[in-house]
Amino acid sequence: MAEIVRMPKLSDTMTDGVVAVWHKKVGDKVSSGDLLADIETDKAVMEFESFYDGVLLHIGVEQGKSAPVNDILAIIGEQGTDITSLLGSKSDSQDLVVINDTHFSTSEAGVNENNAQPVDVSKFNAQVVEMPKLSDTMTDGVVAAWHKKVGDQVASGDILAEIETDKATMEFESFYDGVLLYIGVEQGDSAPVNSILAIIGEKETDVDALLKAIKSPFVASNPLTPVEPLKKILPAQESVAQIQSDQRVNMLPSESIRLSVSPLARKMAEDRGISLSSVKGTGENGRIVRRDIESYVPKEALQIVKSDFNTFGSDSYRDEPISQMRKTIARRLAESKFTAPHFYLNIEILMDNAMASRKTINEKGGTKVSYNDMVILAVAKALKKHPNVNSSWMGDFIRRNDQVHIGVAVAVEDGLLVPVVRNADSKSMQLIGAEVKEFAHKAKEKKLQPADWEGNTFTISNLGMFGIDSFTAIINPPDSCILAVGGIKEVPVVKNGQLAVGNVMKVTLSCDHRVVDGATGAAFLQTFKAYLEDPILMLA
Repeated sequence: MAEIVRMPKLSDTMTDGVVAVWHKKVGDKVSSGDLLADIETDKAVMEFESFYDGVLLHIGVEQGKSAPVNDILAIIGEQGTDITSLLGSKSDSQDLVVINDTHFSTSEAGVNENNAQPVDVSKFNAQVVEMPKLSDTMTDGVVAAWHKKVGDQVASGDILAEIETDKATMEFESFYDGVLLYIGVEQGDSAPVNSILAIIGEKETDVDALLKAIKSPFVASNPLTPVEPLKKILPAQESVAQIQSDQRVNMLPSESIRLSVSPLARKMAEDRGISLSSVKGTGENGRIVRRDIESYVPKEALQIVKSDFNTFGSDSYRDEPISQMRKTIARRLAESKFTAPHFYLNIEILMDNAMASRKTINEKGGTKVSYNDMVILAVAKALKKHPNVNSSWMGDFIRRNDQVHIGVAVAVEDGLLVPVVRNADSKSMQLIGAEVKEFAHKAKEKKLQPADWEGNTFTISNLGMFGIDSFTAIINPPDSCILAVGGIKEVPVVKNGQLAVGNVMKVTLSCDHRVVDGATGAAFLQTFKAYLEDPILMLA
């Protein structure tokens, strides 16, 4: 007799859970009420107790890995119970076999179909390292740089590689001790999440036989015994790979100088053929950052230039690979545009009072307030009065969000990031301005973390500073609306029956018609307009 323990739904918005820590291992006795594991949700890390008595027979989600709600988390029952049937039905052509307490299909485990005998992997003392999922929207990762090569000794905590996600380039640490036996993704290449990134183990391991046994890319969870138990477990609130302020550096062969270089700057230098030893760093403690590479001018007067001698009138072009960020932007916005029925509402706002208020605020000192900061606060205040706009389409229900978390679109080199100002309705303009400035700096340095860009309930995209009068924006899921903000322009207006010059700003609200109707969106815009035309109302 055995019972399936499924990934619990520990918050209203939870769709996946990460096992931060297992408090029991396979073979341990478990009693009802015992602490089984710590589960990281989208909101917190929570202790999860067992509801059953017995022996922990199977772990379905390894420590540090995630799984959807209701997936098999563990199986508890009597010692010796056959749990094959609980792990899923098998097809006519495949059987389930067990290797090191892990269940594989015959094709995955390397079973000979003629005699149905699995490949013996007990001799392998190695661990498969998978491409990590380093952001909520990441489906593929690019290896920007390898810090180890095949044959190198690796210790738990060593920087193994730099992984470029759709949002940032992040350093990825090894969790295991051993020798780097195999690299599954070459530098500059991409691979799907959970595909084989590397194999670490004992030097004598037969890697070819190992790869045959696990049948890449169909890698089961924990297919092999680790070289040693994990020496390092990151706190649950941290990402699996952290961007370290103290970057690992390469030793120059002819100098005893250690260069501090950001991952992005190193990759840009490699792409442009620039020697880092000739670049002066302007970052903290002389660290070389992106702007140093972009502004670098070689000292040599003569440069070797490859010229393309095309005949007059012939076409020329350059094919550029698509970055992970651009791939994700294309996928998510296409999904939004072609699944959410958009409609658009336009309104003009007289900004004379807002301009005077901003000038007064900034003259008092402290953090300078921008028009965008005023827009964010006005939107947040209006959303509290119109909660139906602060909502999300969830497929078979609509979620009405109580908190107001404003996503602010920030342009970066490879595309667009949307960091989130949380509980914006309860913050001052100065505090909002300070947060947005910090987000913009971190975004351009590719130092934003998942907690910075998750949880938005409404999004603002402002192109006014680029001289754009008005535009329409595509809704940023899971929001039901996005506000496109244009620039402030002097135009003729009628004031008190007289023609005068006024400062007008145009905005366009894109709405998901499944959630927001025209009248609902129009009422929200009227409140938003009132706040900006008389900013004192936002302080009430």
